[in-house]
Amino acid sequence: MAKKKEEQIEEIAPEAEEITETPETVETPAVNEWEEKYNAEHDSYLRLAADYDNFRKRTVKEKEQSYGNGKADAVEKLLPVYDNLERALNQPTEDEAYKKGVEMTMTQLVGILTGLGVEIFGNVGDAFDPNLHNAVMHNEDESLGENTISQVFQKGFKLGDKIVRFAMVQVAN
Repeated sequence: MAKKKEEQIEEIAPEAEEITETPETVETPAVNEWEEKYNAEHDSYLRLAADYDNFRKRTVKEKEQSYGNGKADAVEKLLPVYDNLERALNQPTEDEAYKKGVEMTMTQLVGILTGLGVEIFGNVGDAFDPNLHNAVMHNEDESLGENTISQVFQKGFKLGDKIVRFAMVQVAN
């Protein structure tokens, strides 16, 4: 009985091999061709989606930079007005109404600049920072520490990380 089963298996096995070989060789190229087309189209789609995402991010960044640059230019145009108001406040006057009007105008201008995100820097006693201050003079003063601002000629203005105008100062050595 064992011989009969082995003989039957041997007789069926060549036919089974033919059946299994034929469909694989016929279907495999067709499936691979469609699969390759799908993969190519899918890859193309992914690249297009990535390009679009990069374009979107770049345009948003450029838009923000353009807005920031425009705001910085507008602030820069207002700085002479700030300087003139500051000079007017430092001049002695007997007319209190005039002085009060200049103070109110200066307060309003500083409020507007602060509302735009402008930071005013450069005060006497601050530490000298060459990234923020422009030292136009040096002096020897024992009462102040080394690299300390002893006099401010023009205030500095900063909008975010961008320096709109460096502060002009005198530094004690």
